[in-house]
Amino acid sequence: MNKFTVHEGLVAPLDRANVDTDAIIPKQFLKSIKRSGFGPNLFDEWRYLDHGEPGMDNDARPKNPDFVLNQPRYQGASILLARKNFGCGSSREHAPWALDQFGFRAVIAPSFADIFFNNCYKNGLLPIVLPEQTIDRLFDEVKAFPGFRLAIDLEKQIVGAVDGSVSFPFEIGQFRKFCLLNGLDDIGLTLRQADKIHEFEERHLQQQPWLANTI
Repeated sequence: MNKFTVHEGLVAPLDRANVDTDAIIPKQFLKSIKRSGFGPNLFDEWRYLDHGEPGMDNDARPKNPDFVLNQPRYQGASILLARKNFGCGSSREHAPWALDQFGFRAVIAPSFADIFFNNCYKNGLLPIVLPEQTIDRLFDEVKAFPGFRLAIDLEKQIVGAVDGSVSFPFEIGQFRKFCLLNGLDDIGLTLRQADKIHEFEERHLQQQPWLANTI
């Protein structure tokens, strides 16, 4: 997965609480066995005026002009600002896949559902928890200033205005921080021990050579 070190991006405000994973990526799109192609159907029921199904030409579908991600001022946003309990509902890992493949690198909210929160880290998406008062302030800033951007420094654990005029610290576990900074998912972490794994396999076969002929 991609490393997350320092990111500067346009902020899109999703002013809704309790956004569940079925809203993030509706259930009909979970039929795919691939880990790609979910971005076009992020928030499908809110972004489009018709019912979406896998394989549809999304460019030809009618879009909801009132939904935030369809508004011109938020095109290209890579930081999503949300309300409390973001990512509740079922445990589908497709939700962070869809957010990441749409172009988001971070989600900022007062709280997240636990499983979604953990799934974000496993897929290179940074979930940032800030106090509700700070979230309210950021929503006001986004509304007042078109093109409002934030800078996130993971090493320093700070998110703030691009000009440095204001910043807010955020907490993150050191193991999760290490994985994001180095772009390591569960497989990547395992492959860091590849030499030891190969040594074990060779030693194991020497001790029990008949295993080489078993299926």
